[in-house]
Amino acid sequence: MALSALLHLLSAFGLFQKGLTALIQTEQDVIAAVGDEVRLSCQLLQSKDVVQVTWQKVLPEGVKNVATYTRRFGKRVMSGFQGKVEVESAGLQNSSIIMRNVTDQDEGCYRCLFNTFPEGAFTGIICLRVYELHEPVLHVRESGSEETVVSCSATGRPAPTVTLTVLRDNVHFPGNSSVSVNNTNGTVTVTSTAVLTHLHHMDTEVRCAVRVLSAPQKEEVRMIPAEVKQSAEGYSWIIILLMVFSVEALCCGSVIITVLQEQKLRNRSSLRGGHDPAKTKWKH
Repeated sequence: MALSALLHLLSAFGLFQKGLTALIQTEQDVIAAVGDEVRLSCQLLQSKDVVQVTWQKVLPEGVKNVATYTRRFGKRVMSGFQGKVEVESAGLQNSSIIMRNVTDQDEGCYRCLFNTFPEGAFTGIICLRVYELHEPVLHVRESGSEETVVSCSATGRPAPTVTLTVLRDNVHFPGNSSVSVNNTNGTVTVTSTAVLTHLHHMDTEVRCAVRVLSAPQKEEVRMIPAEVKQSAEGYSWIIILLMVFSVEALCCGSVIITVLQEQKLRNRSSLRGGHDPAKTKWKH
């Protein structure tokens, strides 16, 4: 059931106008998150001889009674709404109902009727929008030596607004692409992505804000410290230098060993080919 279709139906029957002329004070648009508790209230601004207050839910095929209150019979919640709805304010000039554990099935418009004698019913209209919004998921990953991909995803109903900002040197860089995926349960997952370069030169703050309708936004903030990237870069240079020094050491070692071996061979050769003076004297 689309809420916009209900609003069109109510306007066609003049129910909004009747509620206004009846001097009913209501909050015409109410939003609530799935699983929350919501309060719907109506107040009759003029003193009237009210005999009963009735709450109804507006459906495409008509209206369905939700709850009633009279002085004689007190509070009464109709079948199908018991355990879900409670009459909070029991009065004939103002009335409130509480809806617990709100689901998308509770979305729609509700009427409060102050039934008077002999003037008839004065009607107010309240429309409930139910939303769903999960916590944002922020990802930061390196795609190359100079590029970092930052993405934020949020799932909700209706489709959430995802705002991804990156703060560097007090300059904001908004997300440069957005993708929406419709899920089988009626929710929508929206992902905003930004590709950043040269993050290793400075500290970088990544902020993701998500919102549905006019509900409070949810945020996730992450700081990417420059020293982390710098240390990683420093380690790579250290490894390169160690490899260079190792190669040079091996080369020097090989040269030294070769020289020593050649010197040893020369010494042996000189010993074999030389003359012993003592032996020469005895021969003469």
